[in-house]
Amino acid sequence: MINRLLKRLPTRLFVTMSQDTVSTSAASVPKNNKLQVSLKTPKGTKDWADSDMVIREAIFGTLSNLFKRHGGVTIDTPVFELKEILAGKYGEDSKLIYDLKDQGGELCSLRYDLTVPFARYIAMNNVPTIKRYHIAKVYRRDQPAMTKGRMREFYQCDFDIAGNYESMIPDAECLSILVEGLTGLGIKDFKIKVNHRKILDGIFKISGVKDDDVRKISSAVDKLDKTPWETVKKEITVEKGQSEETADKIGEYVKLNGTLQEIYSVLSQDPVLTSNELAKQGLEEISTIMNYTNAFGIDSYISFDLSLARGLDYYTGLIYEAVTAGSAPPEEAAELKKKAKSEDDASAYVGVGSIAAGGRYDNLVNMFSQASGRKSNQIPCVGISFGVERIFSLIKQRTSSANIKPTATQVFIMAFGGGKDWTGFLPERMKVAKQLWNAGIEAEYVYKSKANPRKQFESAEKSGAPLAVILGKEEFLEGKLRVKRLGQEFANDDGELISADKIVDAVKEKLGSVHKDGVDEVTRLIRGL
Repeated sequence: MINRLLKRLPTRLFVTMSQDTVSTSAASVPKNNKLQVSLKTPKGTKDWADSDMVIREAIFGTLSNLFKRHGGVTIDTPVFELKEILAGKYGEDSKLIYDLKDQGGELCSLRYDLTVPFARYIAMNNVPTIKRYHIAKVYRRDQPAMTKGRMREFYQCDFDIAGNYESMIPDAECLSILVEGLTGLGIKDFKIKVNHRKILDGIFKISGVKDDDVRKISSAVDKLDKTPWETVKKEITVEKGQSEETADKIGEYVKLNGTLQEIYSVLSQDPVLTSNELAKQGLEEISTIMNYTNAFGIDSYISFDLSLARGLDYYTGLIYEAVTAGSAPPEEAAELKKKAKSEDDASAYVGVGSIAAGGRYDNLVNMFSQASGRKSNQIPCVGISFGVERIFSLIKQRTSSANIKPTATQVFIMAFGGGKDWTGFLPERMKVAKQLWNAGIEAEYVYKSKANPRKQFESAEKSGAPLAVILGKEEFLEGKLRVKRLGQEFANDDGELISADKIVDAVKEKLGSVHKDGVDEVTRLIRGL
């Protein structure tokens, strides 16, 4: 049926149509044989323009280089996993997983994050130790807030350390990577909120929460960064079935925050909390990591915040997330939500949220090993994930982003001349371009035999090239090329005549002086210079 239908459609339509736009019902095709489609991207997704991609690729490159400096190797995993691999790993957020239709006997889902596939990879391949980084897209059926970087399709940049090591050494390095990553991207005004799952679970236990209810209460507490305590308390008591006394006891602890040293001092002197074995283990690990964060010089960025819970079920130890002034929702968020004109985007009443987060998950690999019938394989893991879309939204707010050009072109090759015998020097321009390309220099020229000077300068301006190599009719015949700076401030500068056989060296020398302090505009933007 589909084949017969396709044969009836005009050939030109196949340029823009995809298989999923073709219905198996002939009635769905209008009589005039013209397709009718909505030219839009799905909710929570977007196209990225060329100028945006320059910035995004710079973010990816900055983080990749950081991960490599710390000994990371990269892997890749499928964009979809077996549904059973992802099931039960994300707590209340499991409802945000995209499930796919049965594709021949296997139920699959789009990956929700890069952590669970990584743990599956380790268990499946029996990898005892690895420092891995992975930069890839993940998918969540969340309420979008496009201008705040909350999307349904987005990139994560992950770095994880798997293996058995001395306590808290990998955890401290992940915190250092978090600081290095954000400061390297020009983000200076941020705080890393730190907590420990064992301490939090100990607090719940001494407050009267049953084992089966711990994860549910943890999910409620995790909302404190965007919801007042009274609302969270109501959820704990009314929705989660806990007593007022239990909720009040939890509230005494989760409102505490300060430096690592300050909050550790308070908690370690609490006889009720330290009588709980889980909390005691967590406090010992906090005591250990304080020495390492001090050695890395990152204490000033860290806040010990007992309200941080991280709703994902697989965390077992230290947890952390980085927030900025724009992370929290507006104070009048509830009112703004009522006034919102559309339910498709929540940008008006939500904050950016955390811009990076992570923690320790010691049991996830073994969970997969045992569930698949393999022998127990206890491989502890800890990692950090950078949210590229949210970081991108912060970088885009810097005013200098308007100066970013989408192309990497450094040199534009032109030819000027006239008269009946003027050929336009197209092959000659191609030869110069080839010389520059072979030397690793980005270069372009107008795809026309005889292009007038105005057309060539307009094309050069559009490319954003800072330098021009000009083939003048008489000068070229004498073995000379002209190298000229481009831009309004150099309009009256005729440039410099260079011997044709020295053009590559001359261009490299000129390009070295183009950028302020030798740093290009993209790098200046990324670093916040």
